[in-house]
Amino acid sequence: MHLVSFEKDGEAGFGAVTDAGIVDLRERVSPGVKTLKGVLEHDVLERAAALAEDIEATLSLDEVTLLPPLPDSGKIICVGLNYLGHVKEMGMDVPSYPSLFPRYPGSLVGHGDALVRPVVSERYDFEGELAVVIGRRTGKTSAETALDSVAGYTILLDGSIRDWQRHTSQYMPGKNFRRTGAMGPWLVTRDVIADPRQLTLETRLNGEVVQNGSVGDLVFPIPDLIAYITTFMDLLPGDVISTGTPSGVGVGREPPLFMKAGDQVEVSVSEIGTLANTVIDEN
Repeated sequence: MHLVSFEKDGEAGFGAVTDAGIVDLRERVSPGVKTLKGVLEHDVLERAAALAEDIEATLSLDEVTLLPPLPDSGKIICVGLNYLGHVKEMGMDVPSYPSLFPRYPGSLVGHGDALVRPVVSERYDFEGELAVVIGRRTGKTSAETALDSVAGYTILLDGSIRDWQRHTSQYMPGKNFRRTGAMGPWLVTRDVIADPRQLTLETRLNGEVVQNGSVGDLVFPIPDLIAYITTFMDLLPGDVISTGTPSGVGVGREPPLFMKAGDQVEVSVSEIGTLANTVIDEN
């Protein structure tokens, strides 16, 4: 099942994407459930799937503005240096433990929306990533059972302001400028993707392939990431883990390649789809 969050006529909603369009699930899955995060919190994902088969689609993708699938996510945890090729191009050592940093919902836009290059920097870089969405409260789980906590998967563009990222050893400033990242186009539920290690990722800038990698090459695979994170904090429904980016980022090239106004960036993940956005300059 493909689930989207959207806005139409100034009102936010969520629904399931079918061949006929969007099945609007607002107020239908369970009383009071108005968001996709609410579906996960109330554990009514199966109910949503059943309704998606029974109810006629009343919206088209063209008539809504897609939001990040989890616009109200409580935690977005990003993983740095999680592909060997990316570790090498950044001139770093392979980490002994996952390198984690926060990204906040206000830094993200949805599929088709404009990314904003801030006026304070010309070093706006692309990082295409597979993101994992948590479906139930999880604490201190093992790698062997970690995937039971996953509701599904989506795509994240971890747009990075490289000079601000390197102000200190903490990445947060360079990863949280307003509207510099994107998530979407939808959440694909876990039953659709049998083994995330088989997924491939490709990033294109103005049609040119700039990144290509296999999720099977992660230094810290998804189950290990979930097990590690839940050792020190609980993960809650709607939380997101973005699993890192493969090699090919702009800062690792000679000469460097950074995004500018007018650029089109696309991140495709097999079995999920394509997240596409254009870049504009901050006013």
